[in-house]
Amino acid sequence: MAKIGVLFGMETTFPGALVERINAMEVPGVTAEFVQTGAARMAEPCGYDVVVDRISHDIPFYRTWLKNAALTGTRVINNPFWWSADDKFFNYALAQKLGVAVPPTVALPHKEHPAGTTDRSMRNLHYPLDWKGIFDYVGFPAFLKPFDGGGWRDVHKVNSPEEFFAAYDTTRDLCMTLQRGVNFNEYFRCYVIGQEKVHIMPYDPRLPFHERYVKHPPPYDQALLDRVERDCLTLCRALGYDLNTVEFAVEDGVPYAIDFMNPAPDADLHSVGAANFEWVVNAVADLAVRKAVEPAAPLEYRWASLLRGG
Repeated sequence: MAKIGVLFGMETTFPGALVERINAMEVPGVTAEFVQTGAARMAEPCGYDVVVDRISHDIPFYRTWLKNAALTGTRVINNPFWWSADDKFFNYALAQKLGVAVPPTVALPHKEHPAGTTDRSMRNLHYPLDWKGIFDYVGFPAFLKPFDGGGWRDVHKVNSPEEFFAAYDTTRDLCMTLQRGVNFNEYFRCYVIGQEKVHIMPYDPRLPFHERYVKHPPPYDQALLDRVERDCLTLCRALGYDLNTVEFAVEDGVPYAIDFMNPAPDADLHSVGAANFEWVVNAVADLAVRKAVEPAAPLEYRWASLLRGG
C-alpha cells in the first residue's frame, strides 16, 4: 500500500480537500491521510511514500524530519533540500540567465549586524556603499523586500532615496533586496504543478487580500498568456519545484517575473475562489498519486543528487 501524507499547519480547506480528492480517486493500493509523527529516529523510514509539505518553512523540526524522510525514500513535494538552500535573490539572477524578464534588483547588506557579529565581522564590505550607483541601477519607485521572505512581510514601496533610507532603517538584521517597481497594466499569479501544468490567475496585489484574485478579468492577448506559461515552466523546471506559484507584473506587454519562490502557496478556498481551488486540488492530487505509483529512482547518497530532487 502506497501512503500519501499531507503535512500542514493552520490551513483549513486545502489539506482536507486534497486528502479527500486522492482517496476519492480510488487508485488501487494508494491512500492519503494527514501526516502523524513524533520524534524522528535517524535514517528510519517515516511511513509515507509521498509527503505534500505545506508548513516546514515555518517549523524547523518538520524541515529536518522531511530531510530524513527523503533520505529514506519518501518523495517530498517540494524537495526540502533545495527549498532550504533557495532564496529570492538567487532566483532573480537565475531568471535573468534563463532569459526571463526580471526588474533590476540588488541584494543589500544588513542594516544591523546579525546576532553574534560586530563591525569587525564586516571588514570585507565597502563602506559607505555606493548608494548613488545602486539607485541609478534600480531606479524609483522600487520595492525593498527580504531576500527570502513571504506573505508581504517587511515589504516597503519607496519612491525616493529619502523614503528608501527611512524604510531601510526599520529592517533590523534582515538581508534585503531592492527591486525596481513595475508600472503594471496586468498582473498574473500562476499555479505551476509538477513542472507541467500551469494555471494563470489574474491578480491585483493592490487590493485587500481577500479581493486580489480577479473574478471577472478582461480578455488578454494570447501571445502574452503563452509567454507567461512558457516562463512559468522555464523557472520551475530550472528550480525543481513541483508545487509553486509564479507572479508576473506586465508593463508595456512584457511580463516581469517578480515572485517565484512560493513552494507552499496560498490555496485557501476563501481567498483563491472556488474555480482556482478546484483546479489546484485536482492538480496536486494527480501529482501526488503519480509520484506514489511510479517507480522510485535509486537513492544516491550525494548532496548534488539530493538537490536535484526526484
